[in-house]
Amino acid sequence: MGIGIDVGTNKDYSYLFQSLSSGGMGNLNFLSDYASLKNGSYGKLMKTYYNKVQNSDTEGTSKKSSSSTVLDRILDEKMHPKVSKEVQEANANLVTGLSNMRSSVSALQNDKTYTDTAGGQSAADKVVSAMKAYVADYNNVVNAARGSTLTNKTAYVANVMSNTAANADKLAEIGVTINSSGLLELSEDKLKKADISKVQELFSAKDIMSYGSMVSSRLQFAGAAAGTTTSTGSTGTVTGGTDTNNTAGSSAASVKDAGRALASEELYKMITDKDGNEKYDIEKIFATAKSFVSNYNSMFDAAESSSNSGVVANLSYIREKTANNAEALKQLGISVDSKGRLKMDEDTFKKSDMSKVQDVFQEYGSSVATNASLVDYYMTTQANAASGYTAAGTYNVQGSSRYADAF
Repeated sequence: MGIGIDVGTNKDYSYLFQSLSSGGMGNLNFLSDYASLKNGSYGKLMKTYYNKVQNSDTEGTSKKSSSSTVLDRILDEKMHPKVSKEVQEANANLVTGLSNMRSSVSALQNDKTYTDTAGGQSAADKVVSAMKAYVADYNNVVNAARGSTLTNKTAYVANVMSNTAANADKLAEIGVTINSSGLLELSEDKLKKADISKVQELFSAKDIMSYGSMVSSRLQFAGAAAGTTTSTGSTGTVTGGTDTNNTAGSSAASVKDAGRALASEELYKMITDKDGNEKYDIEKIFATAKSFVSNYNSMFDAAESSSNSGVVANLSYIREKTANNAEALKQLGISVDSKGRLKMDEDTFKKSDMSKVQDVFQEYGSSVATNASLVDYYMTTQANAASGYTAAGTYNVQGSSRYADAF
């Protein structure tokens, strides 16, 4: 049994899709539904509707989770960086370049480079050859570092550049200049005319504060430093264990305290002995100085091999300050050995004029305390975070403003 519909002569079937409010033809609305189901328009309508409902229901959740999603994405990119071929090449060149540069520095530190050979090669020729290699390796490392993502290594390169800038005048005397890009340029003619003893002195391995020694130590640490700051991955892991960090941090904090005490007025206040005479409390001053020396050495023993650029930079400044005050400290019975460690002669110190001790440590002790405080900070709270770079990618270390945008 079928259903017959008389639509008359009007062949407009739109009325089949009118609502029940359509008047006399409302009773045919069920046919509208049927037709909609049959031609698929109903299904499309439902999909559109439920998509809107779903989007409306999840809008609040999406907003709430958007921050977490963005953070997760950033962290994932940090842990699994997308490295281009150019960056991969720069990373590889940096690793190779650091190794080559260590060899060229070593040649300039070798006494044999500065002596004539039986084969007829003069010392001057060997020095020129060694310097050419050093300049080439230096420039290769700097160029590679600028495109590298191995931040713990590039931090040391920036430190090398800072040391190079600090020795710019001495380098210029032997024909090595720094151009506007931070690269080295060599004048062979000027180098040949220079006194090679100046070159040897500049790169001396016996002087821990020489330009060559400073560069060599930075390269040594860079070679051992992890490739990135992540704890896993193909490029390396974070160096430095918890025990090492705690030891270095504790020693640095003690150096800070002792340094500040030695620079204070309080330590040098006169005391009255049993005979009524006023005098310095030599035992107290000596104990404070002894603590300073002991913790100074412990700090370097524990932190010297750190790959943290903040630690390295501040240890470097402490070495420099100690070297600048070496003669004055020696008069007080405190000497600096070949490894940069302090040695203290108790008798000499106690026989010294305590007013001179105060004069020496008033500036030196306070200054070292400042850097020791930063060593403590980086070792204990920023050991795995500080790379020496700002958010803009510039190197952020005291004394490196000349190359603030070198990378």
